[in-house]
Amino acid sequence: MEWWLTYLLIGAIVGFLAGLLGIGGGMIIVPLLVFVFSAKGFPEAILMHEALGTAMATILFTSISSVRAHHQRGGVDWPIARAIAPGILLGGFGAPALAAQIPTRPLAMFFTAFMFYAATQMFFRMQPKATRELPGPRGLFVAGGVIGILSSLLAAGGAFLSIPFMTWCRVPLRRAIGTAAAIGFPIAAAGTIGYVLNGMRIEPLPAWSLGFVYLPALGLIVVTSMLAAPLGARLAHAMPIGKLRFVFALLLYGIGLRMLWTLW
Repeated sequence: MEWWLTYLLIGAIVGFLAGLLGIGGGMIIVPLLVFVFSAKGFPEAILMHEALGTAMATILFTSISSVRAHHQRGGVDWPIARAIAPGILLGGFGAPALAAQIPTRPLAMFFTAFMFYAATQMFFRMQPKATRELPGPRGLFVAGGVIGILSSLLAAGGAFLSIPFMTWCRVPLRRAIGTAAAIGFPIAAAGTIGYVLNGMRIEPLPAWSLGFVYLPALGLIVVTSMLAAPLGARLAHAMPIGKLRFVFALLLYGIGLRMLWTLW
């Protein structure tokens, strides 16, 4: 029962931060699940894989409400979303097969490197300058493939890559954010299917696992994250977000280092 309460707490924290700061949950869910799964005695060889697969599956549910909200406000550029989706689906589906071949420690190092990248970007408020136009269908397919691969390997909705890419290509920021929300669902769908199928080849897996997706954690995290996100969004208009982003960046650095310590 104490683990169930832990998953509910993780979901509440992630949902609140997502609503407050507009961040994806994977960067927080994955290391927290690594801590929990390690304490539960999951095999070390699949710790990162189980955490990544479970975190990716949560995005399936949280992205739906996000897409709906942005679509209702006319914030989604659907032609861009449709053009970039095939590459995203291909990259997102193929990345879990790659992840399944990488041992836990190197995979954790790769994940932590991008955590530090995200923290640094937030810490210094790094924003790409609009210097070019959107590429054609082939260019968007390639960009989608890269975004899909990295997002699936990092259990992220893709916004940390797709928003800078679109703003670099002169897409207005608000429209880039809405479009990033729209492509988060195909990223999550392809990645989740990939982690389920590739995890089914591994024996033994913890009980209640569907491939690399741990179902008790998935269900409980989704419930509280979706309840807590609106609260964070409301508070975002009343709190000093700049200072909070600074603190959150430091938190990401600390969590990343702690995860590496746990796995060593």
